[in-house]
Parts: sequence; structure tokens; C-alpha cells
Amino acid sequence: LNAAPRRPPRQHIRFLPTPAPGGGGAVELVPTKVPVLADHPLVRGPRFRRLKIGAGHRLDVKSSGVFVLGIGHGNKLLTDLYNCHLTKVYTVGGLFGKATEDFSDTGKLIEKTTFDHITREKLERILAVIQGTNHKALLMYSNIDMKTQEAYELAVKGLIRPMDKSPPIITALRCLQFALPEFQLEIHCLHETQQYLRKIVHEIGLELKSSAVCTQVRRTRDGVFTLDDALPRTQWDLRSVREAIRNCRLKVRTELEKTL
Repeated sequence: LNAAPRRPPRQHIRFLPTPAPGGGGAVELVPTKVPVLADHPLVRGPRFRRLKIGAGHRLDVKSSGVFVLGIGHGNKLLTDLYNCHLTKVYTVGGLFGKATEDFSDTGKLIEKTTFDHITREKLERILAVIQGTNHKALLMYSNIDMKTQEAYELAVKGLIRPMDKSPPIITALRCLQFALPEFQLEIHCLHETQQYLRKIVHEIGLELKSSAVCTQVRRTRDGVFTLDDALPRTQWDLRSVREAIRNCRLKVRTELEKTL
């Protein structure tokens, strides 16, 4: 921001002494436009000395993907979006055959197991059980009577979700890829942490009479923001940030009006 072009300093009129045309050492006052020194960069200093930036839903050091930041007034919008309790989507990679202390493939190895008996059908059966259990939790923490007209209208709009703090809830879960010993899941969830998702992979391995570690956690959507809205590190400059804010303004306002 401070490196961006500045408007030129303001001009004001000063009567400056100037030698008279006739000479002879006579001096006259001539009105002259001169810059206002108070606008000079060496006097004013940097235009921006403090800029408030807030972080949305965090990502730990072993995760990647969409990470939302708020700048200035955007910090209030971050709080409003947080109160909407919007769903986040992750792509989670897993590897059968071993277990570690922190459930990731880089953690300390504590166990090795066989995995030849695992099939995609068995994996999807376990995923369906997990999703069914979480669906019951979603309805319970939503505090909505499912027999009412209100519940029907919220379900049509896709707005059934806990509006208060709740344990992590998985709203959708499916297998994207399966090629032993590797697999990849798509997880839609609320109020989660990345470590919780790694633990889910570990528990899936146990349910399949084996073990599994998480090889990747990548957030592909955070509420209204997707990977298409994200700026890679090479685009962290003023022009790209301003354009990103401009492009996302309408979808943020629409979501807040619909939910809050």
C-alpha cells in the first residue's frame, strides 16, 4: 500500500519576494503556487502505519488450501461469516497399512498391518455408517423440530446446521479414489480441526481391521470461498488482493443476508 503511487501534494498560493523588472535592487511580492510541505512524504511519513488483518478458520502447518483473511472492515465480515456456521470441504488422503502417533504419515511409526482384505465396497460401507451417525448429531444440535414447517423450509434452503458451538460434525463423506494402499476422501464438515480429520482416517483403518494414516489435508472450500477465489503466493500483491475483494463482495453479502 505504501509503495502505491500517491496523489501529488496540494498547492497553495504564497507571495514570494522577486527582483523587480527595473532592477536597482528593488523587490516585489509575486503570487506563486508552491506545494504544501505538510503533504511531502518526508514530512507525513508512510500513509499506512497500522492495518488490521484477521484470520478466519485456521489451517495447521501440515494442511493446505483455502485460508480466509479479513482486512480492515473485513474483520467484522469474518465474524459474521463465523456466526453463519458454514460448511467447509476437504480433500483428505489416506494410506492403509501403518499407524503413527499423530495419525499423519510423517509421525512416529507405532504399528504396521496388512490391508489386502480391504475393498472399495467395504470402505464405502464404513463411510456410510460414519455419515449416518453424524447426520443424527447434526439434527440434534440444530435444535429444530423436524416435524415443523420451519424445518422443511430450512432443509429446502440447505440451512439446517448447528447455530451454536457443537462437536465436529461431518455432513457428507465420499470416496474419491481407491487404489490400495492409498485412498482419497471428500469430507464436508462443521466445527472441525485438521487433526480431527486425521483421526477420522485412523478410525476408518481400525474399522476395516487394519490401520491407516493421513497423507494430505487440503481445504477446497470454506463457506462461500473456493480454490478459484484463492490467491497463490505469487499473487500476494495489492492489485490481486483488491481484485479478489471486489470479486467476493457480492457472494459474501448474499450469504449473510440469506443466513443471518
